[in-house]
Amino acid sequence: MRYISTRGQVQPGHFCEILLTGLAADGGLYMPESYPQIGGQTLKKWAGVLEKEGYAALAANVLALFMDDIPEDDLQAICQRAYRPPKFSHPEIVPVSDLGEGLWLGHLSNGPTAAFKDMAMQLLGELFEYELERRKAALNIVGATSGDTGSAAEYALAGRKNVRVFMLTPQGRMTPFQRAQMFSISADNIFNLAIDGVFDDCQDIVKVLNADADFKRKTKLGAVNSINWARLAAQIVYYISCYLKVVGANLEEKPPVSFCVPTGNFGDICAGHIAKMMGLPIRHLIVATNENNVLEEFFRTGTYRVRAAAETLKTSSPSMDISKASNFERFVFDLLGRNAAEIARLFGQMVPEGGFTLPADLMLRAREKYGFLAGAATHQDRVQQIRELYQQNGVLVDPHTADGLAVAKKVAVPGPVVVLETALPVKFADTIAEAIGHVPPVPPRFAGIEDLPWRVDQLPADSDAVKRYMSARI
Repeated sequence: MRYISTRGQVQPGHFCEILLTGLAADGGLYMPESYPQIGGQTLKKWAGVLEKEGYAALAANVLALFMDDIPEDDLQAICQRAYRPPKFSHPEIVPVSDLGEGLWLGHLSNGPTAAFKDMAMQLLGELFEYELERRKAALNIVGATSGDTGSAAEYALAGRKNVRVFMLTPQGRMTPFQRAQMFSISADNIFNLAIDGVFDDCQDIVKVLNADADFKRKTKLGAVNSINWARLAAQIVYYISCYLKVVGANLEEKPPVSFCVPTGNFGDICAGHIAKMMGLPIRHLIVATNENNVLEEFFRTGTYRVRAAAETLKTSSPSMDISKASNFERFVFDLLGRNAAEIARLFGQMVPEGGFTLPADLMLRAREKYGFLAGAATHQDRVQQIRELYQQNGVLVDPHTADGLAVAKKVAVPGPVVVLETALPVKFADTIAEAIGHVPPVPPRFAGIEDLPWRVDQLPADSDAVKRYMSARI
């Protein structure tokens, strides 16, 4: 398996060659040169693996298609270390629940930070340590987070050999629990930077640093954001796992299943797109956004309109307060027939308030070939969904997952529809209390976390300031 850049100006490379780089040197994102294809026999085999050996074994089978330069025994061991109790609080790792009326919930928040980001980050931590040890090398990670990516990355990499993490967060834009999770980590290789701006400012700084070839070389820079292909590869696994669990005994008929995915950065649902391109029987991929509806607007109108920081609203589902979806380039690459020159033109020249409009025939292809639909939810929508699900099913979900439920009901496609969970409710206590009248229970492993001392430094939204900070600590 070789990987190419969406902008076409770098030589193809194998997985271990791109793992430590994140963003391609030409500013593009790495994608498989071609998608491996799976059929009914493969799904039947994987169903047996999942049932008899568990999620980690399934992950090793799926990821071997994308990571064929890692010996099979090594990859099996990496997956077993990444996906195991008690690191994950449920023995199935990703259980599913039938909510009735054709809706299912894919539980992705059983990891150490109670967010779906753990599904990729725990694997990424193992992969980084494995490859760095194999190369006798070191790596400095720079990342951006709107809430959950940062804590998941830091929990996965804290204390690991040969790696430092510099994580950028938007000042005042995360919940108290999210801040406490990140800023209370005391490991010497973890550095938290609160940036005076919104998530898109943090993400832009990460891209500027990655695009500076000299700085990247001198600092041995890597990435944990979903621009790193390994993140998406890990997420493909739970689409397959959820599909196998939902269809169960009907697997022989290969019935289609739809997924509704809360997303701001397009990473989570991009993994679903790749699973569909591999042959997983997915009918629809439903993009669920909050009031920052850049992606919903695109799939409704064909216009991708990037918004400035002043237009990025602060909402009660803060991890989706994003107006520039960094993984969106991967899907448009496929939509445009992998025309790298056109991708470089559309995305390489984009100014903060820029964007583009695609013609109607391409938008028809997005719906009919790729199965994309979209919807947006409001604060009242998510509060209502949290309240109704809790009253009717006794199930408590976070605001982002509630966005997914609201959009799945608005779009109303034939079931089954799996709504992918994003985090546990404990991270968003104020909105939960508004919905059901009391705060969510705190899992024992997080007791007292908001009372711990913080380690965080504040910086302006300036890439040079971040460069100076990093250079002084490397």
